[in-house]
Amino acid sequence: MGLLRISKFSVRPESAVVLRYGTAVVLVAAALGAALILRYDNLPHPFTSFSFAAIAITFWCAGAGPGLLALILSYLALSDLFVPLKILGSSSESYLVIYGIFGAAVSWFSASRRRAERLLSEARDSLEIRVAERTGELTAANEQLQSIQTELRGEKDRLKLLLDLNNSIVSKLELRELLRVISASVRRVMQCDSVGVNLPDPETGELRLYALDFPGAKGFLREGMAHPPDSPPARVFSTGQPAVFRSRNGAEADTDAGVNLFEDEGLQSSCWLPLISHDRGLGVLGLSRLEATPFSQEDVNFLMQVSSQVAIAVENALAYGQISELTDKLAQEKLYLQDEIRTEANFAEIVGTSPALQRALKLVETVAPTDSTVLICGETGTGKELIARAIHDLSPRNSKTFVKLNCAALPATLLESELFGHEKGAFTGAVAKSIGRLELADHGTLLLDEVGEIPLELQPKLLRILQEREFERLGSTRTIRTDVRLIAATNRDLATMVQEQKFRSDLFFRLNVFPVDLPPLRERPEDIRLLVRHFAEEFSRRMNRKFETVSSETMNALCEYAWPGNIRELQNVIERAVILSSGPILKVPVAELLARTTPVSEDASFVSTTFVSTTTRRRPVRSILAEVDRSQIVQSLREAGGRVGGRDGAAARLGLKRTTFITRMKKLGIDPNQVSEHKMDISDTSDTSML
Repeated sequence: MGLLRISKFSVRPESAVVLRYGTAVVLVAAALGAALILRYDNLPHPFTSFSFAAIAITFWCAGAGPGLLALILSYLALSDLFVPLKILGSSSESYLVIYGIFGAAVSWFSASRRRAERLLSEARDSLEIRVAERTGELTAANEQLQSIQTELRGEKDRLKLLLDLNNSIVSKLELRELLRVISASVRRVMQCDSVGVNLPDPETGELRLYALDFPGAKGFLREGMAHPPDSPPARVFSTGQPAVFRSRNGAEADTDAGVNLFEDEGLQSSCWLPLISHDRGLGVLGLSRLEATPFSQEDVNFLMQVSSQVAIAVENALAYGQISELTDKLAQEKLYLQDEIRTEANFAEIVGTSPALQRALKLVETVAPTDSTVLICGETGTGKELIARAIHDLSPRNSKTFVKLNCAALPATLLESELFGHEKGAFTGAVAKSIGRLELADHGTLLLDEVGEIPLELQPKLLRILQEREFERLGSTRTIRTDVRLIAATNRDLATMVQEQKFRSDLFFRLNVFPVDLPPLRERPEDIRLLVRHFAEEFSRRMNRKFETVSSETMNALCEYAWPGNIRELQNVIERAVILSSGPILKVPVAELLARTTPVSEDASFVSTTFVSTTTRRRPVRSILAEVDRSQIVQSLREAGGRVGGRDGAAARLGLKRTTFITRMKKLGIDPNQVSEHKMDISDTSDTSML
């Protein structure tokens, strides 16, 4: 484009015609003037050469018309000034031909140049247009590329956000820390000023701001605050649908409650999304901006994906929190479980968790590893044989034989034979030698049940066994040594029998090495439910029956009954109920049970008369239950020193909640302070009498 210079006149408008033709006149005049000056000084004056130059310049610069004018003017000047004009003369014709040929040649060259310039100009214009178009295309492509790069960068950031969320889900399990990390990541990628996670309160159900990432917060929004029920986050949580909000200052004003706090913080636009996992609403994710830039539908769609990941993180963190809580709880109970696991494992046949029973089992666990003699005291049907068997199972002798003998079931003569054995012919009917229970229990354990029924004449022989560990069979003089551990059980008050001279004192002292008192069933009402279920399952399995439940009224009545026959009576009642019941519900004849008027046996004379009627007259069921309930509460308060709550309080001893226990006390008019003071007065009196 810049190799050829385009003529000034070729680009002039048509109004410059005068200037073009004036150029021809000026150039010819300049040639004529130069020739005249040279002629005046008598110098050679080549006007022809000057005129040719003027004609050539005019043709080249001004065009064909001005060039033709220059040619004519040059010819006229030459013919008038230098050569006389002779029409049709040879001189005139020769100059005319010469100027014509020269003008035609120059005109052709000028026309060619102009055509070339025109073509070149058109090519240049076309090229400039194409360059401009191409430049516009490249600019548009560049802008599109930059836009695509921006989108890719945003998409990359969003994918990185999802990856960070997944990494956070895996690496962080503490809920509050996890949500703070997630909030910071979302705020950075979504170019927001505030991101918060709202979760429902597990106790009240209110939606609370659990985690907040808002560097420019003024204090109106803070972690732990509750949202009103009609606020946008609460509405999103209840409906499960996302919502977009803009400040009242924006074009889309929103007058919903709960937005004043966001406006006070200066937040102009917000977006709330539900956190849903497995069709269960877990909370709400909220994003806000200080500028009035609304969240687009594309942003909402992407944030729904983010909220799904956050919901999974919240669900995992909540599960982890529950597991951690349970783990901490288990850790706190570890010492207690270590103390109880042996007892529970080794007393599989004993049903009950009451404090009274557990104290007895603790004594059993303490004495079992030794070879000391144990005296088990308790009313009939309290499970003395099971306790004896538990002592044997926990002792080093558990691999040997456990032998039991009911001393009340045999007369004196047969009791001695059963205990020591006999030789053939020792007495009438002794047709063969018999080994006694003491020999059978060698290196094992012997249980003498109802030891208080042993006759006085037989007690010295038993005392010898305890002291010397030797005996002779009936009808034999050979002394037999034995290594047996003796466990005695009785429902009688042996100390009273000693005072009444019905039991030898020396034998009592030998038996009473380690006494274990078993509580009656009325002192452990919390175990009745377990025993009912245990016996119901046992008898239903034996009788091929199936029971699904026991009514709460029946169970409460069983728990409130005094049970003078203790566990054996309860066992018989449940067996009868299993026989009589035909449907899936175990039906117990509670009315008949509570209407019984049989008093507690003499061996349970130490029990308060409030538990069982002492007359044969029928009494209302409600009065019996009230007396039983009152006596149990008073007894537990005395044992706990008047303290109701706590681990060793009266409520815990009865297996009741503190509020339930207090309600029953108020209903029965019992004052724990008076009960405690009464116990102190009794203790003071007893101490004084001992002195």
